[in-house]
Parts: sequence; C-alpha cells; structure tokens
Amino acid sequence: WSVQATVSWLLSEFLEGRSVSIVAEEDVQTLSKPEAASLLSAVVNTVNECLAEAPKYGLQCPKVLGTSQILEAISRCNSTGGPTGRHWVLDPVDGTLGFVRGDQYAVALGLIEDGKLVLGVLGCPNYPMKKELLNYNHQCNQIMPTSPPSSDIWQKGCVMYARRGTGQAWMQPLIHGDAKFEWPNSATLLQASPVDDPSQATFCEPVEKANSNHLFTEGLASSIGLKNRPMRVHSMVKYAAIARGDAEVYIKFARSGYKEKIWDHAAGVVIVEEAGGVVTDAGGRPLDFSRGLYLEGLDRGIVACSGPILHDKIIGAVYASWDSSNL
Repeated sequence: WSVQATVSWLLSEFLEGRSVSIVAEEDVQTLSKPEAASLLSAVVNTVNECLAEAPKYGLQCPKVLGTSQILEAISRCNSTGGPTGRHWVLDPVDGTLGFVRGDQYAVALGLIEDGKLVLGVLGCPNYPMKKELLNYNHQCNQIMPTSPPSSDIWQKGCVMYARRGTGQAWMQPLIHGDAKFEWPNSATLLQASPVDDPSQATFCEPVEKANSNHLFTEGLASSIGLKNRPMRVHSMVKYAAIARGDAEVYIKFARSGYKEKIWDHAAGVVIVEEAGGVVTDAGGRPLDFSRGLYLEGLDRGIVACSGPILHDKIIGAVYASWDSSNL
C-alpha cells in the first residue's frame, strides 16, 4: 500500500495537467476498515518517510501527506487498462513471499500506450549488482545468503529500465544513505546472454507451485537438453536475470484456471526485449497487454529467452512435448 500510494502520488504530481490512469494490484478496502487503524497509520508514516527523501533525487519534498490524501492516491489506481489511451501498470511489491522471506522481490512499473508496452522500470532491492554474488547465492541454494562475499555490494540492489524502440536497457545501483542521484549517473547497459545452446543455458521458473506447473517445465527442459539446475526466483527478478545475462530462459506454464495479470509481466517484458531478448506466449506470439487486467488469449504459457535462436528451440520443444503433458 505504501509503495502504491507513493508511486501514484508522484505520477499525479509530476504529470500534472494530464489524465493519469494507473492499473495496480491494491485497493483501499482493507485499510478503510476501523480495525485497520494501526495498519493505516503505518502506511501513512512509511509514505511520508519515503517522500521526505525526494530531494536526494532532485525532486521537491512535498508537505506531509495526510491519511485522506494517501487513501486517495491508492484508490486512484483503479484503471482497468485497455486498447486505447495511456495506462501505467504498477505492481507495488511483486513477489510478496520473496519480500516476506527477505529474498527477491521487485517494484515494477510499466507504461502502455494504445495497447502497446512502451516503458518498463524494475526496482530490485535484493538483486546484487555483481553476477558472481548471484552465482554464489544459487550454488548455496538460497536467493539471499546470510553472509554473501561482499555485503556492501549485495546491499546496493539495482534499478533496471528501458524504453521501447531504443534497443537499450539500463541498470544502475540504488541510492543509499546520504548519497544523492547525480547526472550523468552510473547506469550501465544491459545485454542478454549470447548463449544459444540449450545445454549451456540456465533457466528460471517461479518458486511457487500454486500458479506454475514445475512438472511440465522439468520435462520440457529435459527434452531440449537444459542441463543446469533451474533457478527458482521470486517475482519479476526472473526477467531481470534474462536481461542482464545471468540466465537464458524463463519458462512459466500456469496451472489450469490461473490467469496471468498484466502487472506481473509488463515492466519485465520491455526490459528483456530491449536488452536483446525475446518474450512470447508458448505459441510464439507476442504478449497482448491491450485487453484489460489479464493477458487474455495467452497460448498455454510464457517463454522468455535471451535470443531468437534459443527461443525458437524452446517453442519447438513446447509443441513436441505438449500432447504428452498432463496440462
């Protein structure tokens, strides 16, 4: 709630004069109940603590926002998107279980204009800036080890972002302590992995079994020669791993009845694609973000790869494996 209120307020403040349509996950029903007074108070305090840091980013610090203003900012995020107009798509904490566990999660913001993705931003507070730390973590079978090789680097986290059509995706460290955002900043270009041999590829899949069929993805991985152990990662950080070259494949086949929400994919998709990767449904078609809250018409599942050659091999394997699957 605090993240959603903060992002909603900032967008409305700095896009003043424009109609701001925001599609987001949270609403105010729970916060508005009398028994939620202490929770609402915590949200109000967190939002104001966050906005007090605005000067670090060259923004004017607002006056203290009251409870009604914060509830309004959250409830303003009630758009259902669609094929026309400009719609911001926000997942304030993508990967709630990862957040609770101190593992990977992301703050994800995308922008859709007339049904097309045009912008993506992923804030990944626990995603290490250095690839070797991710490898260390993966070898230890943890997303966030208690004693990483370099806690200073680990704690930095990162922000990734991309604009459609530029052919560029960027990453920069988070701002910590008394440091201030300066331009030109320390952003570096992202580049998806050049690996196109399945036997050399690392693939990601969701941690949670509730909305992902691990059995099918395991069989699919075996059929195309993916030998490395799957990297099971919470949240859209899976897209971040593809964009940065830490992994080559992200496969997700949801169980029957589960509908993919646009805020779980929008920001990550544009970042991967501008970094050189490919994201489609399992039929090889681009994901359709123009049909409201859900990825309607999705063909079986989602396949994200570091490049077109590897992607074609995965899609071919899906067709070959599908008839014998249990989906």
